Amino acid sequence: MRLVVIAGAIATLVSFLGTPLLINLLRKHGYSQAIRASREGEIYPAHEGKRGTPSMGGLAIIIAVLAGYFLTHLLTWRPVSIGALLVLYLMVGLGLVGMADDYLKIFKQRSTGLRARTKLIGQAVVAFSFAYLSVQFRDESGNTAASMAISFVRDTNFVLPLGLFLLWVWFLVTATTNGVNLTDGLDGLAVGAAIMSFLAYVLLAIWQYGQNCAFEVTEFCYNTQNPLDLAMVAAATAGASFGFLWFNTSPARIFMGDTGSLALGGGIAGLAILTRTELLLPLIAGLFLITTLSVIGQVGSFKLTGKRIFRMAPLHHHFEMLGWPEIQIVVRFWIIQGLCIGAGLTIFYAEWVRA
Repeated sequence: MRLVVIAGAIATLVSFLGTPLLINLLRKHGYSQAIRASREGEIYPAHEGKRGTPSMGGLAIIIAVLAGYFLTHLLTWRPVSIGALLVLYLMVGLGLVGMADDYLKIFKQRSTGLRARTKLIGQAVVAFSFAYLSVQFRDESGNTAASMAISFVRDTNFVLPLGLFLLWVWFLVTATTNGVNLTDGLDGLAVGAAIMSFLAYVLLAIWQYGQNCAFEVTEFCYNTQNPLDLAMVAAATAGASFGFLWFNTSPARIFMGDTGSLALGGGIAGLAILTRTELLLPLIAGLFLITTLSVIGQVGSFKLTGKRIFRMAPLHHHFEMLGWPEIQIVVRFWIIQGLCIGAGLTIFYAEWVRA
């Protein structure tokens, strides 16, 4: 538990001190994201007040996470684990894809950034390599970082062949990263919801550490590889996001951009896969799923019927168009995320109690 607290504290401090430096650097060079403006036939929420706000703030989050994890291991002189390194690899790799997207938004002033196909290819390369590597390295007990069995609160008996496992991981990673990316439309909304998800994984991983099969093999022990290290990554990411949220809350002084949203989405998906709680992900990432479904529903309805379900998708923009204040939308959506995560943690604990 001490290691988890140290990792979270270091990441929070690095993010809190480093984000203002990044803001000043980006402002000095005039690096700000293009803002979509309304035009005939296309109405967008009035975000003109956000014009000139620096983007690519996800760099501060990624650097803080790496500092929190590796400095904790350096200070305590403990070896790193394969699972934690894989989650960090997934975050950094997806962060680089997001950085390319932010580059186009900032330097080319293209509000749409990378083409959708290019972004999906970049995400796929990172996701497939993460999935393959996650089943290559065995520990003393013969366990790999991930399991090719589909998991709920632990592995089920439904084991996938390697090819389907790669596709399954790609789906989870792509869905989660794009869900966070779609949610990142209001100041503080996505990063605040992500903090809740990472704190949930801190609790899950610590519980799995206390009941791990590496200490005592029982019928209901957890086979998660190095859960304490996964808890450290989750705590470092939550801490880094906390430090960033101070400057990202309304009115935001910096946006995390796709650099941050793809990295955070990758971290959430990676932790779900390596803690063997994949089918709990729809609840642990509940707000991101709801946001994604709102976009799918809007597009599907328009193509099939020519009518829109919402005034604008994603869902938070619908409420903006209804006249809700931005802060009110953010706080209420955070409450929804908290309720989803509470349900997920309840199911996780109930399975243990019943067992």
